[in-house]
Amino acid sequence: MSIAAVRTELITARLLRSWGPEAPRNHLIAVTVVADDGATGTGFSWTPTIGARAVQALLDDDLAGFVRGRDEHPEVLWDDAWKFLHEGGTGLTGIALAGIDLALWDLRARRAGLSVPALLGRRQRDVAVYGSGVNLHYELDELQEQVRRWVAAGFGAVKIKVGRPDLREDVERVAAVRELLGPDRGLMIDANQRWDLPTARRALDALAPFAPSWLEEPLRADDLEGYRQLRRFSRVPIALGENLHNVYRFRDFIGAGAVDIVQPNIVRVGGITPFRRIVELARTHNVGIAPHLLPELSGQLALTLAEPTMVEVVEDAGFAELGVLAEPSPVRVTGSRLQLLDRPGLGLALRQQSLPAPQAAVV
Repeated sequence: MSIAAVRTELITARLLRSWGPEAPRNHLIAVTVVADDGATGTGFSWTPTIGARAVQALLDDDLAGFVRGRDEHPEVLWDDAWKFLHEGGTGLTGIALAGIDLALWDLRARRAGLSVPALLGRRQRDVAVYGSGVNLHYELDELQEQVRRWVAAGFGAVKIKVGRPDLREDVERVAAVRELLGPDRGLMIDANQRWDLPTARRALDALAPFAPSWLEEPLRADDLEGYRQLRRFSRVPIALGENLHNVYRFRDFIGAGAVDIVQPNIVRVGGITPFRRIVELARTHNVGIAPHLLPELSGQLALTLAEPTMVEVVEDAGFAELGVLAEPSPVRVTGSRLQLLDRPGLGLALRQQSLPAPQAAVV
């Protein structure tokens, strides 16, 4: 079968818990692919801050015409579409292509009467989750309350932000969180690219005694040489990848020995098709993998991985909480585990057409 049409719709949802003044809302671009026999598949592109209308324009003005009349198989289409978009650079072009790729995998799985994980080869019954939050702007008592909620919910691991102007504040906050977690729960720390190499080294010396499971994105995402040097120095595993946009950049960081755990964002790398290639690259080099954000999607793909991993669940930022779903979420988190509600395709019914923004909660 071939692709007859592509339809898009921009959905904007206000976050229930602010990620700070620079990110009050998230944006989804719902993407529907229509095959020449009338069958449809639904995917999405995603951007938490900038570029939503640019992504939609790439889909409407460039990709829709390019894919029309082409084979609907996502792996057949993806490379040609990526080459077509490549003149526009990486980043937003990959985010746009992800919407098509997800829709085609949804369509392919629906034709087979299977969920996407079943179509790809499901290897895990369920998968571990960890509590996460964009919480660097929280006061210490707010951060502690958030951690208490995660502990009460049964999470076996949590992630908090670091990168305060004064390193002593980071030490105080990490120490307080470790005390609440005790020695048996995992604690990850995420600097969101806030440090240079000397600062990262000082921070590692100060924070390593609290036994973090990993330090995430301490340097600018493109600083390959900086990460290579830092990993040789670090007693803490280094995680990165949410801001690497294609398999070549993952190859560079893995090949340079600059990373212990890669964290591809399935939308930012261009969809399920390239995500699977990155997974195989990591496996062949004995590098861990932990998909970034979007548990409704990354949780499903995590079930297809050969090795156990963890899926990130940001507090009150799931699609159901944001009100962007017309039906219940295809994944369910109970305690420390994520399970799949077995439905055809991706199982995502996006609430389109004049979506109202939820009211912000007090944080």
